[in-house]
Amino acid sequence: MINKIGQIMLYVNDQEQAVDFWTKKVGFRIVSEENGQGMRWIEIAPSKDSETSIILHDKEAIAKMSPELNLGTPSLMFTTENLNKLYNDLTSQGVTVGKIMEMPTGRVFNFADVEQNYFAVMEKSK
Repeated sequence: MINKIGQIMLYVNDQEQAVDFWTKKVGFRIVSEENGQGMRWIEIAPSKDSETSIILHDKEAIAKMSPELNLGTPSLMFTTENLNKLYNDLTSQGVTVGKIMEMPTGRVFNFADVEQNYFAVMEKSK
């Protein structure tokens, strides 16, 4: 029986740019970094006690190793307790952000990484 989501695989063209984006602009931290079997992967998470992390994989290396995999970007929804602060922080760092929208479950906006993959952030209604 599955009881939680452990890791999400994010396939990127440039791992160094992706690490810089997620750590310097979004505030994630590197949990671990591994090199083995001809590939490198970097595990990042919003905090040290996060139950779910993102693994940054080199898209080209994975395509060679497993050509049958779908290497598209997953649609991820993050949560925050202070949407306005996060929105302003990302905007001030030059991150592409969409406008803040009111949804039935809370306020949300999209942002793009350096490869123009879009992700969403929600502040749930109280």
